[in-house]
Amino acid sequence: MGWLFLKVLLVGVSFSGFLYPAVEFCFHGETRDQKPNFVIILADDMGWGDLGVNWAETKDTARLDKMAAEGMRFVDFHAAASTCSPSRASLLTGRLGIRNGVTHNFAVTSVGGLPLNETTLGEVLQQAGYVTGMIGKWHLGHHGSYHPNFRGFDYYFGIPYSHDMGCTDSPGYNHPPCPACPLGKGPSSTSGKPFLLYMGLAHMHVPLSGTPLSADPPGRRAYRAGLREMDSLVGQIKDKVDRTAKENTLLWFTGDNGPWAQKCELAGSVGPFTGSWQTHQGGSPAKQTTWEAGHRVPALAYWPGRVPVNVTSSALLRYETQTILRLRSFSVLDIFPTVVALARASLPLGRHFDGLDVSEVLFGGLQTGHRVLFHPNSGAAGEFGALQTVRLQRHKAFYVTGGARACDGGIGPQQYHEPPLIFNLEDDVAEAVPLEIGSAEYQTILPRIRQVLAGVLQDIADDNVSRADYTQDPLAAPCCNPHRVVCRCQTV
Repeated sequence: MGWLFLKVLLVGVSFSGFLYPAVEFCFHGETRDQKPNFVIILADDMGWGDLGVNWAETKDTARLDKMAAEGMRFVDFHAAASTCSPSRASLLTGRLGIRNGVTHNFAVTSVGGLPLNETTLGEVLQQAGYVTGMIGKWHLGHHGSYHPNFRGFDYYFGIPYSHDMGCTDSPGYNHPPCPACPLGKGPSSTSGKPFLLYMGLAHMHVPLSGTPLSADPPGRRAYRAGLREMDSLVGQIKDKVDRTAKENTLLWFTGDNGPWAQKCELAGSVGPFTGSWQTHQGGSPAKQTTWEAGHRVPALAYWPGRVPVNVTSSALLRYETQTILRLRSFSVLDIFPTVVALARASLPLGRHFDGLDVSEVLFGGLQTGHRVLFHPNSGAAGEFGALQTVRLQRHKAFYVTGGARACDGGIGPQQYHEPPLIFNLEDDVAEAVPLEIGSAEYQTILPRIRQVLAGVLQDIADDNVSRADYTQDPLAAPCCNPHRVVCRCQTV
């Protein structure tokens, strides 16, 4: 097996002021029968239509569009939640928030994080002999053992949460007590180990900084510049993989949730997923909600020689003159079981998973995905984490709508629907007009939706579920003074 080393290489400063490092991979030797490397890049608040190959109006993602042409594009791919912390927790555990305990965002003052009895992808791959690194936005707890270095990542360089959440220079805080730094000097440059790199971009989360003058309107000018910068960063990572390890590296790009409503000045494009029904109810039709714009995200997979070139996955989508009608979808939840399977590792015992191993889909074989998806409340109306929206093939049922904050500060009215609103996404991908309750289509699909929802709720009741600590303390906010110990492990 070849040899590998990871070296931090600062490749640029984003317009938001955050230093983005890339990891320099050096890999030599034969790749036959070796365990693959994995690079997972997660964009923040990126709209489905922000990817040029998804939406013709977008012209700012040339590098990502090229990667789509050289790999696989998923057009019916979904985040596991519609806001930051729950989506990231699901990516790293393969479990919905109602199982892993992370049902809404952690705050600057949060004491806890992703429950410690949950096993992360980094921990599974460490046990399988991988070198692991995490760069960028974490947002799953920044105190004590919730820090990435204690959640399966040998190396971490980044920010503890979103870059708009600020920090203070308050005195240090040590609850829970910070454990000693991990022993050892890290992986040897001759370790021969495969690697996992998980990169959480700050793009396209606000604030977006000022950019040089262009022909775009002021709001879109900053957003488009941010898109181009993100596209360049991802392109640099891909270039490094191509030069050093492309024969044995799977690169997966996707997003954590949709953008703020399109009427926001700095919001991204949601493509065709903003119809009349939800926008007329007030509030936001995107981030935090379970409308398609809130959780349908861009997704690309790239692995030369393994993932077929210029392939669009099975999808359920109709817009403009393009019609791709399939009845299966895919999810960020699928990354965990797929990577674990490709790494020839084992899923953690004693718990149930919501994702699927889609490796055969990636390699151009089977085109089967999820027949059913469950979309949890991520901060809008209803109970945090509750499975209030059910997707069953082409149909999607809403039991609760409203309650999300719009750009103007308004909050749409909270509405409970019993029986639920049901949309046929094959005919109405914008979710503009729900089916008539008395129609034969509605009456046929309703009992099936009730059945699958009852089934998953019983499965969750029988599962080993976790509960996150959402306790807050003003002293828990990490400080900016590098001489203070808060949010940093103690030296031994």
